[in-house]
Amino acid sequence: MPPRSPLPPRHGLQAAWVRTPDRDRTPDPAPTTMREWLRHKLPREVDVEQMLAAGRFVDDHGRSWTGDEPYRPHTFVWFHRDLREEPEVPGELTVLHQDERIVVVDKPHFLSSIPRGRHVAQSVVVRARRLLDLPGLGPAHRLDRLTAGVLLLTTEQRWRAPYQQMFEQRVPRKTYEAIAPHRLGLELPLVVRSHLIKDRCVLTAREVPDAEPNAETLVELVEVRGSFARYRLSPRTGRTHQLRVHLHSLGIPIVGDPLYPQVLADAVDDFTDPLRLLARRLDFVDPVDGTERSFTSRQQLTWPDA
Repeated sequence: MPPRSPLPPRHGLQAAWVRTPDRDRTPDPAPTTMREWLRHKLPREVDVEQMLAAGRFVDDHGRSWTGDEPYRPHTFVWFHRDLREEPEVPGELTVLHQDERIVVVDKPHFLSSIPRGRHVAQSVVVRARRLLDLPGLGPAHRLDRLTAGVLLLTTEQRWRAPYQQMFEQRVPRKTYEAIAPHRLGLELPLVVRSHLIKDRCVLTAREVPDAEPNAETLVELVEVRGSFARYRLSPRTGRTHQLRVHLHSLGIPIVGDPLYPQVLADAVDDFTDPLRLLARRLDFVDPVDGTERSFTSRQQLTWPDA
């Protein structure tokens, strides 16, 4: 674990850090200055010279590195990354509940749960840290970027473990809603069970025929409007894309899904056709004080044109 950061958060993000190796793992050829090591360590697109000139690299005490210092093993260098420009995700991040330990938000469609890849500033964690002035805020679980609804975060690192473990052990009861085609002859309610696999670097998950089920979803019909219907989904497991794959397997892919049944081109700034999937409700017994907790999204899914 690194020591405490000497830099305050910026744009809702903690400072990044790199550490020179221990003496017995010095790069070959060995750098003679910290500038040489930073050039070796950081990606080419990082303008090391410009950042050194601006005093943006600091040591454990917050003193700026000039780069001319002799190379030192086992030494931390702290800095803030430059953020890429990101299109503003529409919709408000509504706070449903806040107390000493947890914050519950109502996440809009297209907003990433955590800062990652192309979505850093436009993430729940970064937005909520800035909105609530809580630099230690972090997620207890995640929702897909395209899924809206109830998301639980913890206010500080010390509360993270009990709530994350609660989700890992599948203690909370999650209820989702989806809008998808209405299929005549499909008898509901129905429990869908299958074996799902999500391979790395592959966009979609897949079902493995005849393998022991590892994913289970209760599907219920709520209402019908013309050729579309609203469904209540109660997952009993939490596999990646589970709800999307299970409805697709029933012949009723969720409206607005860019992956199932067909992978569509990803336009990162196109917010016109959201995935009609909403984390409607979250129920659990608080792992710290044993109280019953229940949170419900205030959002409504939009019906497609007939």
